[in-house]
Amino acid sequence: MMHSLPEKVGQMMMVGFDGLRPPRHNLQWLESGRIGGVYLFARNIDSPAQVARLIADCSRAAKFPILVGIDQEGGAVARLREGFTESPGAMAMGASGAPQLAEDIAYMMGLELAALGVNWNFAPVADLAHQSENPSVGTRAVGRSPQLVSNFVCAQIRGFQRAGVAATAKHFPGLGNSVIDTHDGTATVTVPLSSLYAEDLMPFRAAIAAGVSSVMLTHVVYEALDSGRPATLSKRIATGLLREELGYEGAVCTDCMEMKAITDGYGAGESAVFAVGAGVDLLMYSHSRAAQEAAFEAVLEAVSRGRISEERVDQSVARIQALKRQYPLDHRPSLEIVGSAAHLALADAASRAGIALVKRGHALPLDGSLTGATLIEFRAVPHAEDVDRPTRTGLASHLSSRLPSIRCCALGPQFSEAKRREIENLLPGADLIILVTRNAHLRPRQMQLAQSICDRAATVLLLCAGNPYDAGRIKGADTIICSNGDSRPSLKAAVDALFGDFIPAGKLTVTL
Repeated sequence: MMHSLPEKVGQMMMVGFDGLRPPRHNLQWLESGRIGGVYLFARNIDSPAQVARLIADCSRAAKFPILVGIDQEGGAVARLREGFTESPGAMAMGASGAPQLAEDIAYMMGLELAALGVNWNFAPVADLAHQSENPSVGTRAVGRSPQLVSNFVCAQIRGFQRAGVAATAKHFPGLGNSVIDTHDGTATVTVPLSSLYAEDLMPFRAAIAAGVSSVMLTHVVYEALDSGRPATLSKRIATGLLREELGYEGAVCTDCMEMKAITDGYGAGESAVFAVGAGVDLLMYSHSRAAQEAAFEAVLEAVSRGRISEERVDQSVARIQALKRQYPLDHRPSLEIVGSAAHLALADAASRAGIALVKRGHALPLDGSLTGATLIEFRAVPHAEDVDRPTRTGLASHLSSRLPSIRCCALGPQFSEAKRREIENLLPGADLIILVTRNAHLRPRQMQLAQSICDRAATVLLLCAGNPYDAGRIKGADTIICSNGDSRPSLKAAVDALFGDFIPAGKLTVTL
């Protein structure tokens, strides 16, 4: 049992760190009760056995039971990839039209997390895919319909929590109407309060009714609720709306407090004090030891001086302890289930269910003996951009295994004028262009080149591997397929669909 104020404040702190082993100072903080847990990123992940050891080291060092968190949404946001079971994202699951399948996938993901010792997942995303220009939601959302999103969010909550892992509904009160990524700056939502209540809050109401273990606040400013502070720091939103109006009694956490939406306007200590004062239980600091220390010291001082009551801290500690009791780190599944054949098969089946055939032309199905085909693929991240056969993405590897003669060309998010000309010079000699886009609608130069390819090539088969919106913006393709995300199983499923292994039955969950 904790008695001291520093221990109580410490329980409210969740920290991230660099490396495959916990730093010495993190272990010391755990030993003294100065932090309540850790959360992991890709920078902390090498293999299932390594992650399990890392978590065991943290747990052994800790004075009190700990929370171990991670963002394992599936699809675009997944910290566990190589050596684990990748799964399709939320929009692909929505396209499947099968909430039970979404629950099965969440249960599978939860079992793998539990096997590692992770007891808190920052998923599912309960945001609505309101608009194509949103830079941070996209395929992470189930779709546009509040009822559809509610159904699938509840299914995912059931799956995660049945596996012994706390689920998190995020990003309260809804991130889908913003057009600025809160990693990069301050976002403001100006929709009427009536719209927020009728649409965005519906999935969160459903999540609360489903018994979700935690809710994550977003850093967006909602003018109709609190024009002065983002939701993370707003008592009107964290306490007034979430707790008093919606009746939520579980744990409330922030998004990372080191995003620019917070740091551009507040110091680490100041923002921590505002968040706790607003009613937040758990403060998330992903990167900087200095910010983590500043947050702890600022909250401790604020309580010591009466700016925050100790009763307010005790409320949070009680909720945190309840969360830890409900999701202990003991009785884990065997590590052997991680990346098991059964899990991989389930992910493949779910990915196939999430493929949508938007337009069918004469290009389908592809034949392995086809010659004169070229893959032109826009990558999601910067990479070597040489147009040459050895350039291989995961998608290119899948295609090449089925169509050995295909020429594969990849471009990064930014590309030179010379690269554009080089790509366009390939078009006259190609019988078929397989054009793969990833959110080209958010990048004007990519959209311009994609349209030029469709205008000039003999036949184009368009695969939208990011948001489906490209399918409504790029004109002239013979065939259009949307994978609703580009996790490895989704890309493999898309290739299988191109070769006629199955007929895609997924339905888009947003309007093109």
